[in-house]
Amino acid sequence: MDILVTGAPGWLGTRLVAELDETDHDVRCLTYVEADTSPLNDYDVAEYPADLRRRETLDDAFEGGVDVVFHCAGIIHPPDLFGADQFFAINADGTRNMLDAATSHGVDHFVYVSSNAAQGFNDSPNELMTEEMPCQPESNYGESKYEAEQHVRRFHQEHGVDYTIVRPCWYYGPRQPDRMDRLMKMIEGGHPIIFGDGMNLRSMTYVPSLVEALLAIMDQLSVSKNETYWIADERPYTTNYIYRTIADLLGVADDLRPIYVPTPISRLMEIADVTLGNLGMYEQNVHVAGEMSRHIACDPSKAMNDLDWEPPTDLTEGMRASIEWAREHDGI
Repeated sequence: MDILVTGAPGWLGTRLVAELDETDHDVRCLTYVEADTSPLNDYDVAEYPADLRRRETLDDAFEGGVDVVFHCAGIIHPPDLFGADQFFAINADGTRNMLDAATSHGVDHFVYVSSNAAQGFNDSPNELMTEEMPCQPESNYGESKYEAEQHVRRFHQEHGVDYTIVRPCWYYGPRQPDRMDRLMKMIEGGHPIIFGDGMNLRSMTYVPSLVEALLAIMDQLSVSKNETYWIADERPYTTNYIYRTIADLLGVADDLRPIYVPTPISRLMEIADVTLGNLGMYEQNVHVAGEMSRHIACDPSKAMNDLDWEPPTDLTEGMRASIEWAREHDGI
């Protein structure tokens, strides 16, 4: 097949390209015009610089025909304080532009990488989120990803474009970004901040496992057609367990003394995050502090059953790979 990937040379997109490069499929990448694409130099892929916000820049990537689109591109943390509008411009409107281009060029299947934020938080730690539950996004980011999902479904209804939506959670794995490096450094220092008592549940998504799920979707389009899947490790972990696992792998478990910040402080940060968003502003630390005491835990069994996909059953080996990569690249 002819495959188009967006979001490379990002964390997920590059890993997906690397795996697709080992197949017989023809792969092309729609890359951001200002991105450093050198991580793609090792792969036999065609590159098409474009801007998701500008519909007219997208057509070249579709010339000659595309069978499947993997739309991995998006923005999680805008770099500027007054950048909250980028959530909707890139995540929502950009996805709509991609769908319009895909429709114009007769694409068969559109795979959209959404986020846990599109569904929101757990109502109770005793009930994991499933695909059938209603979406209640809590932030501009979550709303933009949910809006993008709605565009995907609307293009299917109005234009017949088949789709698969995946909702990953907190990413970990090789090629991790600076924000994961910073967390590991805090843990290595012995006094990372934990909001609440650390017993809140978090689902984690190992990026190589997510790519395995995406490839399984591609190989089983008739099964995954017009479905939504949670993609995460088989079970969620408490924040305490996540931090303790990282500390063990860093060799500092005996020195780990987290700073526990009362839950009400996190709730105030959550209110501040929403307030800033209403003013068109975004501050990463406020956003993260606002959600870190929440339960964000899902049940990935639908993907496991439909796709014959096996996610990690524990955090240790994937986090070990994360740490090794970070050390090799001077991240920690």
